[in-house]
Amino acid sequence: MNKFPSLKQLHYLVTLYETRHFGEAAKQCFVSQSTLSSGIQNLEDLIGSQLIERDNKTLVFSAIGVDVVCRSREILARSQDLMELTQVSEGPMHGKLRVGCIPTIAPFLLCDLVQAVNQRFPELDLLLREDTTANLLMALKSGEMDVLILAMPVEIGSMQSRIVGKDAFKMVLNSAQAEGMPFPIHYSDLPDESVFLLEREHCLTDHAVSACQLASTEKINPFTATSLHTLVQMVANGLGTTFIPQMAINHGLIDNLDLVVMEPPGREAYREIGLVWRPTSSRKPTFEALADLVETLL
Repeated sequence: MNKFPSLKQLHYLVTLYETRHFGEAAKQCFVSQSTLSSGIQNLEDLIGSQLIERDNKTLVFSAIGVDVVCRSREILARSQDLMELTQVSEGPMHGKLRVGCIPTIAPFLLCDLVQAVNQRFPELDLLLREDTTANLLMALKSGEMDVLILAMPVEIGSMQSRIVGKDAFKMVLNSAQAEGMPFPIHYSDLPDESVFLLEREHCLTDHAVSACQLASTEKINPFTATSLHTLVQMVANGLGTTFIPQMAINHGLIDNLDLVVMEPPGREAYREIGLVWRPTSSRKPTFEALADLVETLL
């Protein structure tokens, strides 16, 4: 009788690939480091090929190791979809639903979403995770997440998506700086290195630069912030300007700060908000109902 890898072994391998650290991978899998190492070694013996090159300080995945990781993610995701069948039989708005959301949306949407779900779908239990787009998509592909709330456009591969609303970008300046600016403002009127943006791992940066037609890279300051709150404080202290989503403004991000809000130069600037899920999931009715709810909140 043929032997097959266990889901636990595949989970160990995928987690190690994502963390590139045996200790951290073991911690995330809630096992000892020796248990994780043995599980991956047994997987290599079963497959008959070396998946990881190890030494005392580093680990490198072989070409076949990377391929096995990709296939393992698909198997884990399909296994998760199989487990969802029982929840679907109880009704689309029952059971646990793991929802991922990016940091430039989560603080301004999730509280309202949880309250709305509790009121309309009390049998649905949301398990929330805030992370970057890349990490969330990886978790979705591996079956760790059920549905994501992301800013679009973004490369989602074979995943399915539905756009649920638009979120306009606004330019904010310190009121003292704004007094000396011509209206309507043009990027040529701004000093070099006066536009502050988030770190590149936050998709808001690419969306804002594209939507606001900021082609003059010399206007962008090399410093990058980790959060919208940091950007706002830098602008409030007169260091420059930045782009803020309307939903953040609506939720009080710039309240009590001496800032002026204006339209960015050029055409209407906005990002789209969308829900993303695996096409193999049996919970599409759940995702569609959740999308309807998010659409009303936006």
